[in-house]
Formats: sequence, structure tokens, C-alpha cells
Amino acid sequence: MSQFNNVTVQTKANIYFDGKVTSRTVVFADGTKKTLGIMLPGEYEFGTDTKEIMEIQAGELKVLLPGSSEWSHINGTGEFTVPAGAKFKLEIQTVTDYICSYVAE
Repeated sequence: MSQFNNVTVQTKANIYFDGKVTSRTVVFADGTKKTLGIMLPGEYEFGTDTKEIMEIQAGELKVLLPGSSEWSHINGTGEFTVPAGAKFKLEIQTVTDYICSYVAE
């Protein structure tokens, strides 16, 4: 999807890791939320409250998902899902553009 229609964008940025990961929150008419963001090269660990679907729009990275001992590699575009209440690790090789969808279960 190249654009979202009929949404509200929260103007305050979400800033993590000294500004190396940033995003803006988009709220849809049905109340669902996504964040649109950029990650700069580096190593990061995130925790989730809800299930998250990460859609990589551009970039190169490795992700270590909970319960896995193998890193997955994404170069260009890709997607991965993280369960609620979990932690995952990212190794970002190039500037990475992402969309994160928060899924209520």
C-alpha cells in the first residue's frame, strides 16, 4: 500500500535510541494504529505489548525473533511478525524504512 486515506497522524515523534530510530503514529477511523518510521544503522532490542507486524519498505537488516536462534535477513522489502509480550533484536545495516502495525488479539 503506497498511501493511507482518512487517518489521523500524531505530530509528536516517537524517538528511540538517541534518535537512531524514529516514527510517527497513524490512527485509522476504526481505532487501529500503525507507526511509520526510519531506523539508522545499529543494533537494537525492542519489546512488544501487542502483536506487531513489521513491514520493511526499504533497507537491509537482520532480525532475531523470540524463540529463534537463527537471524533472518531482509534486503529491500520484507515482513515479520512479533508476538505480544516478546522481545526481538534488530541489526540494521542500511537506513531502513518501516511500517509497524499493532494487532489486537
